[in-house]
Amino acid sequence: MGTTINRVPQRRRPRVLVLGVGFAGYHCLRELERRLPADAAELVAVNPADYMLYVPLLPEVSAGVLDPRRVAVPLRNTLQRTRLLLGEARDIDTRDRTCTMVDADGQPHQLGWDRLVVTCGAVTRLLSVPGVAEHAKGFKSIAESIYLRDHVLRQLELAAMTDDPAERAARMTFVAVGAGYTGTEVVAQGELLTREALQHHPELRHDEVRWVLVDVAPRVLPNLDERLSGPALKVLRERGVDVRLETTVTEVTATHVRLSDGSDIPARTTVWCVGVRPDPLVDALGLPTRKGRVEVDRRLAVPGRADIFAAGDAAAVPDPAKPDEPTPMTAQHAQRQGRLAGRNVAASLGHGVSGRYRYRERGFVVDLGGGQAVANPFHVPISGRLAWVVARGYHLLALPSGRARVAADWLLGGVGRRPLVQFGLVPERGVTLSETDRLPQVEAR
Repeated sequence: MGTTINRVPQRRRPRVLVLGVGFAGYHCLRELERRLPADAAELVAVNPADYMLYVPLLPEVSAGVLDPRRVAVPLRNTLQRTRLLLGEARDIDTRDRTCTMVDADGQPHQLGWDRLVVTCGAVTRLLSVPGVAEHAKGFKSIAESIYLRDHVLRQLELAAMTDDPAERAARMTFVAVGAGYTGTEVVAQGELLTREALQHHPELRHDEVRWVLVDVAPRVLPNLDERLSGPALKVLRERGVDVRLETTVTEVTATHVRLSDGSDIPARTTVWCVGVRPDPLVDALGLPTRKGRVEVDRRLAVPGRADIFAAGDAAAVPDPAKPDEPTPMTAQHAQRQGRLAGRNVAASLGHGVSGRYRYRERGFVVDLGGGQAVANPFHVPISGRLAWVVARGYHLLALPSGRARVAADWLLGGVGRRPLVQFGLVPERGVTLSETDRLPQVEAR
């Protein structure tokens, strides 16, 4: 039997229900806590985990540079007035203003709401490539990053134990698909991880390790300034990374990756970093969508619904620089939109004045590890150690909590070796894309 959690007629304060606590949801709640008096509204968030994942630093977790806890922002510690409900939003009735949440034990709970904020984010985008769902690994969670580190180290161990040259070559080959931010950083950090791990395997040579980066785009980091792509590509190739541009994957098997250029790469590791799509919950809302994202105006409100807002990857927010296009799915936009959503929800409850979405791009950073990075702070392209310092400074400022611990990990990593251990806590079955992309059915009315 399901339970009802303070349905609308039983409540005195209006309830603001936030679905998903990623960058957008987190900063929306922070803004609501700042702007609303304690008795002005009840803040409720539904999220599968009790932390907000700081995704940009996941490659450093997979490389053993950072402890996994460093990228997990604890919600109960940092959101003091928000009631956090761990579970998945399922049945959403936008007419009756109710939402059914299913908890970790599979039990349903019905929630009423007066304001709804959709910030459920995005999931891995699977293309119709044979074998990807069964054999490729995703890279959007702590579990996936921990698994990748264990898996890479395990492949080196197994390569050192075999006398078969073909098997050794396959186990020491690592393929990443997608040369955007994630794929580029995964390969850059992964190459450094294997380089250090080889110090414990004198029977293996560095030139036997092969990292391959594949993308259909004509350059790495295709969404960034071209003046950053060149230096990033130079760093990767100087480290021996095999970068295949204007190339697609045609098939992935347990032992091979086949490419559109006709090559067949023996490999036991394929990391899928191609892109994301809006969470299927968006379709279940029954609201107007654009490119799979909830259609909203510049105030992040759904047209014709003053009680429903959306932000981040789930929302098609008009891009001020390109009015005919929604803003890109980036953490910077999600964070800014989350703050604006919080401001406008508070204004709809009579506290403050609403605003329209505007932004001034301050640049991007891509940390390639080993004292190398590319960045364009305030549109000034830089690379090398200066960019690396800027990148780390940016992340420390952007992290909502735990900055001292991250800085300590970085400092210790600079004066000693990273701990190369395999925990074996994450089973392979749980990180294949067929598993991680299998979401529960969602209904809407």
